[in-house]
Formats: sequence, C-alpha cells, structure tokens
Amino acid sequence: MRTAIGILCALTFLVSYSRGARVVSGQTVCQGSPEQPCYKIAYFRDVSSRVAFWEAQHACEMDGGSLLSIENTAEQKHIEHLLQELSISTSSGASSGSSITDGDFWIGLTRVEDETAQEPGSFASCPNLYRWTDGSVSQFRNWYADEPSCGGEACVVMYHQPTALAGPGGLYLYQWNDDRCNMKHNFICKYEPESYLVKVQSDTPGGPDVDLSSEEQEERRTSAVDQDENPQLIMPGPSSMLLIYVIIPTIPLLLLILVASGTCCFQMLSKR
Repeated sequence: MRTAIGILCALTFLVSYSRGARVVSGQTVCQGSPEQPCYKIAYFRDVSSRVAFWEAQHACEMDGGSLLSIENTAEQKHIEHLLQELSISTSSGASSGSSITDGDFWIGLTRVEDETAQEPGSFASCPNLYRWTDGSVSQFRNWYADEPSCGGEACVVMYHQPTALAGPGGLYLYQWNDDRCNMKHNFICKYEPESYLVKVQSDTPGGPDVDLSSEEQEERRTSAVDQDENPQLIMPGPSSMLLIYVIIPTIPLLLLILVASGTCCFQMLSKR
C-alpha cells in the first residue's frame, strides 16, 4: 500500500492536462478527439524505482485509471508514437543529451488460470488465457514471435529496449512479452476521457461542477424548494430536556433549603 501511494505521488507531481503537448513522464496526455482515451507513461530512469505488475495496476487505479489495455492496431501505433515522443522530450530536456534508456513497460494483460479454457495437457491454448485487467474484451495481441512462453511468466510487458539487437522474430521494440509478475518495470496507465475530465475539475479549486442532465437539475431544484417550504422541526436534545425538566424545577427547592439553613445557623449563634 505504501509503495503504491509513493508511486502515485511520483506520478502526480508533474501531472498536467493537455492535448497536443509534448509527452513527459508522469504527465497525463490526451491527444486527438475528446472521445479518445488519455494516457500516462510512468518511466523511471532509476531502475530501483520501477515496480512489479500488481503495484503498477494499483497505482493506476488509485489515480482514477487502469493499467493499459490496447484495443487495436491503431491504438498500439499510438502508444508507440507516445513512447517515441517521450524519448525525444527526455533527450531534449536532459543535460547529457541522452534519451530514455532500455526499460520495458507493463500493460494490463495477465494470464488467468481457467481450467475450462484448455483441455488437460494442452499447451497450445495458453495464449487464450490472457485477459485485460480493466475488463476489456479486445482480442488484439502484439506478441513477439516466440511469445507468450507461459510457465511462470503470467504478466505482460511491452518491449522497450532500443539498444537490443534484432532476434529471430525481428526487432523486439514495442512487441509484447510475458514476464514474471514480480519483475520491476515501467508502466502505462489509461484513462477514460469523461472520467478524467471529472477528476481534473474536482481537483481544481473553484472548478466547475460536473454537468447534470436536465432531469437531475430539476430534481435538485425541486428538492431545494421543498426544503424551503417545509422547514424541519428541531427537537431539543437530551441535554436540553435535562435542563428543562430536572434542573430548573429544583431551583426553588434549593433556595428554600438555603434560607432554612441560614435561619437555623443564625438562631444557634444568637443563643450563644
């Protein structure tokens, strides 16, 4: 939990909402039409700051999004473009002139063990066991040639190793690979456009309220009128009842006792 909160704080430190702005690590970027999803690339140059799969998923969810799901080839290409822009931005902003180093990115695809999905002894159906953590039913996959290898590797990364030489299946860059879920990587979050706009408005001091439908607005107005026309009767609490029914009636009795005591004392002193 502490790890996820720390990651979230690191992510939100440089957050800004923009369309068409350059891509910066930790910045939520929305490009294209308002109906398109928004993304946040969490890149850590320091390898020790990278996180395991479930930590990445939790950090995205705490920030109002989810670990990246990819619906089709167009979205895959868009993510590749964002990573390229990130590399350019990092290179232009770094004093050494170096771009982002090798470091794969977690995406929200993981293997779900389902005994009904494959017959006993059947290994060929292993790729069919992978599901998106955000509930997407997209069947788009961009596996590297010999992936997924399955076994103990159940979580998926997008290769980002620009310095790696091409393998038997060609370049590794941007292809998918299954990895052990406890390995430490960068990650990418995805946000629904409307939900992210609502979050930005609610986080902005004095920001506008979320637009309500005409029915909801009418219901709120009716509720306000009813409250004005029918004020509630405020009943006294237990403390008020105690004051009214117990303490106040005993005041005359206390005064009478005080007067009687004073009279007795005066008579006793007079006899002496």
